[in-house]
Amino acid sequence: MTDRDHVDRHVERWLPILPTIDPELEGAVTRMQFLVRHLREVKEHTLARLELQGHEYDTLHVLAGRGGRAAPSDLARDLVMAPASVTARVDALVRRGFVHRIPSTTDRRRVEVELTEAGWTAWRGAMDIRGAEEHRLMTALAPDERRQLSDLLRRVVLRAERPHD
Repeated sequence: MTDRDHVDRHVERWLPILPTIDPELEGAVTRMQFLVRHLREVKEHTLARLELQGHEYDTLHVLAGRGGRAAPSDLARDLVMAPASVTARVDALVRRGFVHRIPSTTDRRRVEVELTEAGWTAWRGAMDIRGAEEHRLMTALAPDERRQLSDLLRRVVLRAERPHD
């Protein structure tokens, strides 16, 4: 490949200083870090444009992933938060009209949180913009290359998920 990116220049700059670095490893890790930063910035700009806070989006995202309705305890577990913190988030989302509380269908003493149409719209708006950027980036690869990249990254993630050998 003849196209060069800023990571190629980064590796060239460091090789004389750290001659033992593996240029392929350094290149791959530095590119992954760049892409994570890039996608985080896209998310932040998207949320700012849609006037959503990161924690609001995260809560809407978890709710959407549960079909739009969940018990606060499920939200707390999914968000890895204390239940009291989730209550404060839900209160703020209720005030914005993104969710409402409804009686639980299984236990009358409990409530569930449900996305409103405005909540679905806010979540979808952010997802559409973020998804469009992810699609734009990944269409640099052919479908079989995307599948191969996903498979290779899965192997790396599985290694990261295991305790150190």
